[in-house]
Amino acid sequence: MAKKRINLALQGGGAHGAFTWGALDRLLKDDEVEICGISGTSAGALNGAALKAGMVQGGKAGARDNLSWLWGQVAGVTDMRLAHWMAPFGIGALSQAIEYSWPVALSDAVSNQMSPYAYGPFYRNPLADIVERFDYDKVCNHVAPLLFICATRVRNGKIKIFEGDEIGPDALMASACLPTIFKAVELFDPETGRDEAFWDGGYTGNPALFPLFQKDLPDDIVIININPLERDELPVTPKQIQNRINEISFNSSLFRELRAIEFVQRLLDDGAVSEGHMSRVRVHMIADDALMAQLSVGTKLVPNAAVIKTLRDAGYDAADQFLTNHKADLGQRSSVDLPQMFG
Repeated sequence: MAKKRINLALQGGGAHGAFTWGALDRLLKDDEVEICGISGTSAGALNGAALKAGMVQGGKAGARDNLSWLWGQVAGVTDMRLAHWMAPFGIGALSQAIEYSWPVALSDAVSNQMSPYAYGPFYRNPLADIVERFDYDKVCNHVAPLLFICATRVRNGKIKIFEGDEIGPDALMASACLPTIFKAVELFDPETGRDEAFWDGGYTGNPALFPLFQKDLPDDIVIININPLERDELPVTPKQIQNRINEISFNSSLFRELRAIEFVQRLLDDGAVSEGHMSRVRVHMIADDALMAQLSVGTKLVPNAAVIKTLRDAGYDAADQFLTNHKADLGQRSSVDLPQMFG
């Protein structure tokens, strides 16, 4: 049976990236699905690197094991079954409790009044302990799936895509560098020929789709979306307003690229551009906006084992539903109605 060849576009969103873990776990269990390229930002970058290293080491089973290891490190537990005891409280109640907890309140107060540069010798990026343990001989391996990591140059605000041997611990930390919490990550950029400082890639590409427009990669892009595209309720509290501002900001780059894809599709449909000159990109999305709308910035920044377990299971179920409803569309047509999205 012919493989369903896809690219993955993995959004960032802190600990909410556990949803992506679950979705990837389900996709990796399907023998008909072949992952050829991955573009990831922030938590999506970590997920992509873990998947790539595990795939090179031990195929799809190795990728699943490596993703499980990664999120065990993030959650601070070695067995996610330990998170079940908090399940009766419900994801919404847990999110609210975390959002108004004293660690989150203290973090908000400190980040609003103090620069991460003020910590001096006491500063350390907590992601370093995790990303420094990745096997970069495998992460940077040139076999499929190809991996692209997105960050933002502080100096000029332009997007930076790390690939191949450029990907290392600093590149992953740059992709996940929220500037109010972490110091900018500084490293040499071959594109500009100078040392550059980098912030979170979500400002310029969450995730970037254009690295996946290569002739040797398939035309199907499956976006695993963890920032709600829509929220029906008007945000009224300071936390709600700031959270929605962040969501809109981190979705805006994705919307711009999807709008560009929709424009090219119309040109192809109208015959204004021949098929050979531009690719007919097929767009798919795995998401659970109803679940994500119950969460907040607090559950992004404070890894809670119960929330991570719930998100992982939700991502698995969302990917399972996607495969049931749309696996036949892969290689044939988009399952996302872009004209309706931008109508």
